[in-house]
Amino acid sequence: MIVNVDDFRLAAKRRLPKIFFDYIDGGSFGEETLRRNRRDFDGIALRQNVLTGHDTQDLTTTFLGRRSSLPLMLGPVGYLGLYRGEGDILAAKAAAKAGVAYCLSTFSLKSIETVARAAGGNRDFQLYVLNDKGLTEELLTVAERAGAGALFVTVDTAITGIREKDVRNGFRAATRPTPRMLANMATRPFWCYDILRAGTPAVEILARKPGFGKGALEQAANLSRRIDKTLNWAQIEWLRDRWKGKLVIKGILEPDDAMKAREVGADAIVLSNHGGRQLDSAASTISVLPEIADRTRGELELLIDSGFRRGSDILKALALGASGVLLGRAYAFALAAGGEAGIARMLSILESEMTINLALMGLESIEALQAKGADALRIGS
Repeated sequence: MIVNVDDFRLAAKRRLPKIFFDYIDGGSFGEETLRRNRRDFDGIALRQNVLTGHDTQDLTTTFLGRRSSLPLMLGPVGYLGLYRGEGDILAAKAAAKAGVAYCLSTFSLKSIETVARAAGGNRDFQLYVLNDKGLTEELLTVAERAGAGALFVTVDTAITGIREKDVRNGFRAATRPTPRMLANMATRPFWCYDILRAGTPAVEILARKPGFGKGALEQAANLSRRIDKTLNWAQIEWLRDRWKGKLVIKGILEPDDAMKAREVGADAIVLSNHGGRQLDSAASTISVLPEIADRTRGELELLIDSGFRRGSDILKALALGASGVLLGRAYAFALAAGGEAGIARMLSILESEMTINLALMGLESIEALQAKGADALRIGS
């Protein structure tokens, strides 16, 4: 029985080939940051208040200039189409039906135009800046045509951390399935049927670019090599001039970088350590949120990801100054385990957790929680 996000993780593990489960689940090097992302929530307690008389809780909120039915969105996760056939579309449909936004990754198998036509909803695009400026421009143009409201520029992956599980499995190293991979895939017949029914996995935006290869594995490896390792603030300024919508810098952990993002004209930042997949022994995002919120003092909208698994995690972040939370692994597990219905169920679970916790805290809304701020919490408990 699935009653929480961790149950979806176990269901995804049973259904996915090892190479793809480990890609979602793993972190870099010794996975210390991966563990901190969860552990550091434990030092923050919610304050219980009773006899307040509130019989309903309102979870709606506004961030990035849009009203959302929940204080969260589906963040960018690459290769969703390898977890479920047409996974990008299924995730976007689940988000649209739930009244929350989704953000499509540069490493999505379907283009944002295809996803927008199939699913509608509030959509954003996540950009890895490439050393091929022409291709970067093409990605931006496609996102504009598809009506992307915000551009999330990921800035913490110019140098890729070593994810040891992926190294062992050959992910991004192999350009086509090896006999070992095929043998493992054969042990997951339901996954095989679902993926093959959707067609040979490939990155749609690269379909007419023979230099990237044909299949998803080869295309992913070649696209990864083209991420610009010299990415700097001057390029962010160029993007600010180029992109007319909301500009969000994803991958900030330090107050000085947050202030620099504000100076170059970013509308928002995402406090992110890439889910523990980049700098190992980096701080957890929840631990740096109070300092960055204090430094920016409302001059920059703060979003956050990395490690969120419970409704209480989300409430803690909102009380500490975040406007919204980007989910990653949580919905990737749900997608792998149950497709569109899995994500819908996962969002319903988080909604219930937040509703019940708000009620027990004596608060009637997300707005009331944010107004109370850190006074709604006990830090270091």
